Amino acid sequence: MRKLLAVIGVLIFLAAPAPAAAVCPVCTVAVAGGLGFSRWLGIDDLISGVWIGGLILSSGLWLAGWVKKKTWKLPLPELFSVLLMVVFVFPPLYWSKMINLKIIWGTVLGSLVFSSGIGLDQYLRKINHNQVYIYYQKVIIPVLLLTLISYIVYYVRY
Repeated sequence: MRKLLAVIGVLIFLAAPAPAAAVCPVCTVAVAGGLGFSRWLGIDDLISGVWIGGLILSSGLWLAGWVKKKTWKLPLPELFSVLLMVVFVFPPLYWSKMINLKIIWGTVLGSLVFSSGIGLDQYLRKINHNQVYIYYQKVIIPVLLLTLISYIVYYVRY
């Protein structure tokens, strides 16, 4: 239980410094599809956790963008939204006895990687005068990084 609280603390830390980096619904659907596909194939829980972390962060930032559009006066909407997504994901996994250290660490890793993908997208836009290099860059970069880390984890562990 202490490790679960530590992971939640890390997720809070990751969500707190996020600027207004709204993530589009297409990216959220892509991450959810990747998670479902990896579980269907029976892939290791560490890799599934990577996709769970990406899904939590993606959904949380998507919800934060929606809250901002509604002009609700919610302090730290990114933090609140990501925490809400953590509450939606972790308790059901815990109650169904599906949660383990692999999923927890995979979630932390996936959140870090997804956050890095968002940062990389913003950096690439900044150096290209607020223009994307390729269409759907905002979707491709985080999902590509999640896929890459999934392959790396798979080949390092096996």
